[in-house]
Amino acid sequence: MSSRKTESIRTIALVGHEVAGKTSLADALLYKAKAVDRRGCVDEGTSISDFDDQEKALKYSLDSSVLNLEHENKCLWLIDTPGKPDFIGQAIAALNAVETAAIVVNAAAGLQVNTRRLFREAGRRDLARMVVVNRIDLDNVHLPELLKTLRETFGKQCVLLDAPNGTGSSFTQMISVITPPENPPADMPIDLAKERTMLVDAVVESDEALMEKYLTEGDISSEELVAAMARAVATGTVIPVLFAATKKDKDLGVTEILDAFARYAPSPLMGVKRKGVTDKNEEIVINPEDPDFVGQVFKVLSDKFVGTLTFLRVFSGSLKPDQTIISQKTGRGGKSSGLQMVQGKAVKPMQLAVAGDLVAVSKVEDLHLGDTVGTHGHGTRLPAPSFPAPMFGLAVDPKARGDEQKISTSLHKIVEEDPTFKVTRDPQTKELVITGMSQLHLEVLQKRLKSRFELEIVAHEPKIPYRETALGHGEGVHKHRKQSGGRGQFAEVHLRVYHLPREIATADQFFKQFATKERFEKIRLDHSHYDPDHNFGFIDHIVGGTIPNQFIPACEKGCKELLERGALAGYRMQDVAVEVYFGKDHAVDSSEAAFKTAARIAFKNGFLAAKPVLLEPIVHIEITVPSKYTGAILGDLNTKRARIENQDSLPGDLTVIRGIAPLAEMTRYAAQLGSITQGQGSYTMELSHYDAVPGNVQQQIVSKSKVSHDEDE
Repeated sequence: MSSRKTESIRTIALVGHEVAGKTSLADALLYKAKAVDRRGCVDEGTSISDFDDQEKALKYSLDSSVLNLEHENKCLWLIDTPGKPDFIGQAIAALNAVETAAIVVNAAAGLQVNTRRLFREAGRRDLARMVVVNRIDLDNVHLPELLKTLRETFGKQCVLLDAPNGTGSSFTQMISVITPPENPPADMPIDLAKERTMLVDAVVESDEALMEKYLTEGDISSEELVAAMARAVATGTVIPVLFAATKKDKDLGVTEILDAFARYAPSPLMGVKRKGVTDKNEEIVINPEDPDFVGQVFKVLSDKFVGTLTFLRVFSGSLKPDQTIISQKTGRGGKSSGLQMVQGKAVKPMQLAVAGDLVAVSKVEDLHLGDTVGTHGHGTRLPAPSFPAPMFGLAVDPKARGDEQKISTSLHKIVEEDPTFKVTRDPQTKELVITGMSQLHLEVLQKRLKSRFELEIVAHEPKIPYRETALGHGEGVHKHRKQSGGRGQFAEVHLRVYHLPREIATADQFFKQFATKERFEKIRLDHSHYDPDHNFGFIDHIVGGTIPNQFIPACEKGCKELLERGALAGYRMQDVAVEVYFGKDHAVDSSEAAFKTAARIAFKNGFLAAKPVLLEPIVHIEITVPSKYTGAILGDLNTKRARIENQDSLPGDLTVIRGIAPLAEMTRYAAQLGSITQGQGSYTMELSHYDAVPGNVQQQIVSKSKVSHDEDE
């Protein structure tokens, strides 16, 4: 690749569901193109793409892998991606770095969850799309039915360039559809003439002149078809369907796939153009031929031997080893220790990266996945890619004492690599919570922590972040008196607790809609405040100085302490207001500490008298399943206190179910959905709002809670 130019570059992501054979296909492509000396094999642990020890042991991909080869004087960059939905983030990140998505389908299994999802994701990015039907040599492959499903699901644009002469053991060669033989094999599983007509119809959609000729003459030549194919693929009027059998001893269809990638996958000049924003917030289209270097980070890899490798897609300009790389988000960066061309785990130096290249750099600080980079600050910024929100959480602690600092550093490195892995410290439960796409996802990352960073962690289910509120109003009184030698402590606070409507969100709304002169005639605004974080209002309604002014802030502070502690079951409180209206002090023994304690306990007493309830997080859910499982899914959701909002049909005999459900009922839904649908269902969920817990559920939660007893009560 020493003399490559942008027009000769092709960037292709291999995506699809698990067990489609993407990695085996990648190994076959590399070997057929003579990019490697030895044919890699997943089962033998010798794959060029799956080089991680965990991947070798599991025999499936966990991370994306960057590969390169040459064919017909074209430079092909391939990104092999995981197929399990648990690692969808790696596949989505890869799509942001390429012009073409090759959706790999298992011929026997058909269109599965990730197949459909990644086809849509590629379409949202306006990428060129190709479909590779792999493992066509498996038994029980019904090619006409598979093609029918493909076209029903992905559209009539799915057309054949070549066709297999059979399926299963009878598949021995590919037959051209563009230039079909005069005497095709008698046992062909499909009609070549019909397939060529569909191909011509799709190709002429992208070329008005060719369309006119076709309508006039009734046909176009094979040469004209080939000449127009690349444009048709780039515009999406043609989605080539290719076929392969990638067993180590018999790679069939691989040459035809290489030909299609080199000839018809769009170059960066012909493919989708990314849009960016200038430092003046003006939207521009990034032209690969622009001289200014613009790149974006699409992958980060931390290795205990090599360090951190940051992978960049070059969208315009060029990059040399001695150039400074600057993050457009932070304005920081530095010079790399060199440009690296990556082939799986192997790297070799590059002297120049041009628009279209996928290049790795090391030892450049402050570069993160999705960051736009340039050679100077205040340049063009590309939008950061979006990823599905992880919803499966575990609370974690280091197994060994003294690893508290190590766990934070190590988890941060994993976060940098994986866009669907999050680490948070729950301010309410005080737990360190890791969140991923599924239990399998987090199990893999736990093993990675041990192998890479020699860190073992103990994981358990995190607490559900319930909230507490009061639906009515109640009165609370507490007289705090202590005498333990020397100066004593004395304070007495009387207050009322009210429910505060959730619609209130600002101090202005609080004082106009709730804490008004009509309701609290003697309100003292100087000492009354609103806290939007808890939707909490503190009202000073003291008359006659029964609590001296200097102790009012202490009363408010005491009430706010209880907001975090909780009164009913130890959870954070919200949507309440407190009116302090009477109290007593002592000239010698009263203090801020005494009034803070008295107010806190009075607030607790008043809250417990004001119809306290627990609130639980409610999530929006969207579940996609084959239609035959719809009844079972609806029945299961009924047991989870879910409320179904709507239900729609999708192409490919799918149903999408939308609704809301309590988070507590959905924390382990991935495994349950997989069990019901035999792994064919998928779902997303995100926080909607908080709502009251049913009485019987609240009673169970409160009985199990361990509310700390206030030692001053």
